Amino acid sequence: MTSASGARAQGLPLIRDTEIEGLLQDYSRPIFQAAGFGGGRVTVRIINNDAFNAFVLDGANVFVNTGTLMQANTPNEVIGVIAHESGHIAGGHMAALRSRIAKDQTRALLTQVLGLGAMVAGGVSGGSSGRDTVQGGAAMLQGGSSVIMKGLLAERRSQESAADQAGMKYLTATKQSGKGMLDTFERFKEQEYLSDQFQDPFVRSHPLSVERLARLGQLARTSAFFDQKDPPSLQLRHDLMRAKLSGYLETPAAVFNRYPETNKTLPARYARAIAKFFRGGPGALEASVQDTDAIIRENPSYPYFYELRADFLMRSGKTAAAIPSLRQALKLAPDSPLIRVQLASALQDSNHDDAPKEAVELLRKSLVEDPENGHAYRLLANIYYKQGRAPEADAMTAQAFFCEGDIKQAQVFAKRAQLKLRSGSPEGLKNDDIINYKPQT
Repeated sequence: MTSASGARAQGLPLIRDTEIEGLLQDYSRPIFQAAGFGGGRVTVRIINNDAFNAFVLDGANVFVNTGTLMQANTPNEVIGVIAHESGHIAGGHMAALRSRIAKDQTRALLTQVLGLGAMVAGGVSGGSSGRDTVQGGAAMLQGGSSVIMKGLLAERRSQESAADQAGMKYLTATKQSGKGMLDTFERFKEQEYLSDQFQDPFVRSHPLSVERLARLGQLARTSAFFDQKDPPSLQLRHDLMRAKLSGYLETPAAVFNRYPETNKTLPARYARAIAKFFRGGPGALEASVQDTDAIIRENPSYPYFYELRADFLMRSGKTAAAIPSLRQALKLAPDSPLIRVQLASALQDSNHDDAPKEAVELLRKSLVEDPENGHAYRLLANIYYKQGRAPEADAMTAQAFFCEGDIKQAQVFAKRAQLKLRSGSPEGLKNDDIINYKPQT
């Protein structure tokens, strides 16, 4: 599990993980197809935030907090959230809101919009900083036209209701229950009576009402699939995801409290293996590897246990020892660009004569499948620098900065690379795109 650059996600704190991303793809694929935007047009992205929230900012991404994934007890709850957010995308709600705002160019409305934007940002971010932003946004709203803002907020409530109905339609079309979506909104309904300081960000960004919840409940309960259960195999993958997030994101003490030694289930053992490593101390690596090896013996075809073993070793500086586990993980999950990058990183740190060549092949293939991975570009740049291929290295560094949202630095390296790159080459064309890129204002 790694952090990721946020250029494509409006600067939000993304994390990347093959196992979790694969599961979310399986959750979202039928919903996206039912909504009419299959084929990879929309991606589910993971935000490192412990608040329960999900949101859309454009027509290409659904953002889901790690807090949502950890608090959702069943796959159906997460699927319901994705279905609702898909309703926003299909309805063009963000574009409609921006269009409405753009129609009034007065200074008063600009002040209003800044306030609304601050409130939305607060709902997204969560935490104390999110609460401060919401309160600051509310203060700005007090000075502008309440009539205009009431209209905007009414439109937002209308959009939420429309997203509910669309989400339920997608769930029915895919023969899935709407119970998860209903449970989610019912869980947070009582928080509407709390002040902003204590409300979950999900409530602020998804305003509820008694009428809306009643309509949602009627739609869900009249579906022929209301009592449809998640398959046990999918529930297990969901529980493994929650265990992994707990192991990597919570303190070891919290993990052992959530998954005590008396819990012998596979997810609990998964979480404890991770927590033992991060607890540190003498023998921590050995204990975590031993626990992971026991899990692997019982589940030899699950690629992410091998990936976990390799991660422990690489974090401990035992790069060469991690390579066999990564090769096995990639063998079992051959379509995983992130595992390719991890293997390339391990090879780059090894002393094998053929390692640079193999690492370049792995990285280039991973970037075809996952072209926004800044870390992969940096690894490729490092190899090229060592090989004396400075123009190509500068071009890869430019791509890395671009993925990370640092357009200024990206253009510095792109212009440096342009002097010696072959005109018309793939690297040269991408380099030209960076040089000519103008950020939207």
